[in-house]
Amino acid sequence: MLVLENIMKQKRIIVSVSNDLSKDQRVDRICNSLSNWGYEVLLIGRKLKNSKKLDQRNYKTKRFNLLFKKGVLFYTCLNIRLFFYLLFVKSDIFLSNDLDTLPGNAMASFFRRKKLVYDSHELFTEVPELENKIFKKKIWRFLEKISFKRIDKAYTVCESISNYYFEKYKIKMAVIRNLPTKKSITNNYKNRENIIIYQGALNKERGIEIMIKAMQYLENVKLIIAGSGDLEKNLKLLSKNLNLEEKIEFTGNLNFKDLFEQTQKAKLGLSIEQGKSLNYYYALPNKIFDYIQAGVPVLCSDFPEMKNIIEKYELGVSTKIIDAKKLAEIINELLKNVKILNTFNENCMKAKEELNWENEERVLKDVFLTL
Repeated sequence: MLVLENIMKQKRIIVSVSNDLSKDQRVDRICNSLSNWGYEVLLIGRKLKNSKKLDQRNYKTKRFNLLFKKGVLFYTCLNIRLFFYLLFVKSDIFLSNDLDTLPGNAMASFFRRKKLVYDSHELFTEVPELENKIFKKKIWRFLEKISFKRIDKAYTVCESISNYYFEKYKIKMAVIRNLPTKKSITNNYKNRENIIIYQGALNKERGIEIMIKAMQYLENVKLIIAGSGDLEKNLKLLSKNLNLEEKIEFTGNLNFKDLFEQTQKAKLGLSIEQGKSLNYYYALPNKIFDYIQAGVPVLCSDFPEMKNIIEKYELGVSTKIIDAKKLAEIINELLKNVKILNTFNENCMKAKEELNWENEERVLKDVFLTL
């Protein structure tokens, strides 16, 4: 084992994502672990108009200024830029995060004969945004198929996605869940106000519209929406039109520390993905584990991966959410039942000692030690 760890110290790994590096906790944790094990790590992303200066990190970062910000031209531009950068930069291993960075990494690894590791955060080809876009989905599936031939090692966020890719490509992905690092809670649960929280991207079929509408039927309850995304303007407009601005707070993107501060204010955390998207059906969102780490009971959809965690550790309620009134009824019942919420909180406090990055990173080490 010591010999293998010494080999790590001789290697440089280039990690690439399509975001601006400010809010991707999974990638930050992985880069920190790799750096702690002796790798020289460089994380590459993109720079947006409103990108904030990054906090000091234990690894190097680089942001590309790209001409296009979204759509086909953005993804094309990103992967071309990645390809040419990776073609000449000093490196031993490429780590691609999600399909939108994989083509550039795959081409560069082919020409340079470098090891390629793939981290699939989701079922990219099954996201709701591609649901009715047949041609675009075909293109992404084609890129996935040819790029997967170059992968040396791969891992993903849950067993369901790992099984999906094994059935499709006969590639066995390790499972590295989106678990947070262990944190100390400074806000005692029993002293918290009736605050519910959603953290994550403000995108299609995440149930955020239902959350907002449910606030019409809730009294003395505040909703914190922590994140940003394509639907942000529409969601703020919906909140305004329903005269709910005093009951709903949009925080925008927060750094990791500030996000945890917001989360540990809450009595209940929401993760109520909707629709028929296979990506969401198999999802095991990092926000669920962030809620657990903050001692926050969870109300989530009855999708298999989420349901399994919530029921196994008795951390909250997993159910099918039909509409805003139904959601409001469930939230009301939970907030009134102090005893059951306290029990869920106590179970979160126990589960957080097991469901944390300090335990999960062992799987990551196994992936890289066997490259």
